[in-house]
Amino acid sequence: MIVAMQEGAEPEQIQRVIDRLVTMGFEVHRSTGERQTVLGAVGARADFDIRDVEVMPGVQEVHRISAPYKLAGKSFRPEGTVVRLKHGITLGASQVPVAAGPCSVESRDQLMRAAEAVSRAGAKLLRGGAFKPRSSPYSFQGLGEEALKLLREAGDKLGMAVVSEVMAISQIPLMSAYVDVLQVGARNMQNFDLLRELGKVRKPVLLKRGIAATLEELLLSAEYIMAGGNYEVILCERGIRTFETYTRNTLDISAIPIIHKLSHLPIVADPSHGTGRRDKVAPMARAAVAAGADGLLIEVHPDPDHALSDGAQSLYPEQFAKLMDEMRLIAPAVGRSVA
Repeated sequence: MIVAMQEGAEPEQIQRVIDRLVTMGFEVHRSTGERQTVLGAVGARADFDIRDVEVMPGVQEVHRISAPYKLAGKSFRPEGTVVRLKHGITLGASQVPVAAGPCSVESRDQLMRAAEAVSRAGAKLLRGGAFKPRSSPYSFQGLGEEALKLLREAGDKLGMAVVSEVMAISQIPLMSAYVDVLQVGARNMQNFDLLRELGKVRKPVLLKRGIAATLEELLLSAEYIMAGGNYEVILCERGIRTFETYTRNTLDISAIPIIHKLSHLPIVADPSHGTGRRDKVAPMARAAVAAGADGLLIEVHPDPDHALSDGAQSLYPEQFAKLMDEMRLIAPAVGRSVA
């Protein structure tokens, strides 16, 4: 951390700042120029708030020079993290695997039709909600363990890995028995108790960005999981809430290259939640691949007009198949491939 004092700051003010930094656990290096004193605070502590120093008398500005996330930062694994799943599926390598399926598992017939369609088109992961966090308590909340059994059945039959959302600590043991990737939804990105428990699980975690979260906050949430010893974290850009109302969210495509610069963790994109509109999913999926996404999450339903949740953003199977063909053309341009 660099603390630049104001021109003409009193010696007593400078000393008080030094004393404050020392009590915070930093080693302080002082540089006194002709007009200004600059303090360099060195230490491994990550949980400090620079505003504690900024408001002190005599301080002009404060800059954090090391990222607060140590394990999720690029320097922890400069070569990058590759998350390996069953059936040879990798995230963070040269391939861009696609997770596809319905927002919610509604019935065996619905799931099997969706799973067979997305598998036939080339999806390697089957996504589907068993426990659904809905804005309204009166909306469909999912089939629970029955849905997990159906997901596992479909995944095993078609040779696909399974990803589904975990909403509470109590669900972790149950879901771990059925799914290959535990998803943390946007609403739970800062559910730190849940993140800590997922750090104890030796199973990949897909962490979605919160609707109002900065990229630093996303990486700090990943840090909670990694601090528990689980380094298999997959980040997900699923759109943030802005002043724009035409789409459900604003899909932040720029987050993909930024995360690649800041972190070693793979990042996937969710254009379904990112736009909330079926006609906008394909363009944003193509853009995400071009921007370097390590994977995609796409909602596909055999009959989206009658879906129990998020039908407006779910692709028809034929639309998904067309999109997969388009992404196979785009990926090689950025040195990647879509299976």
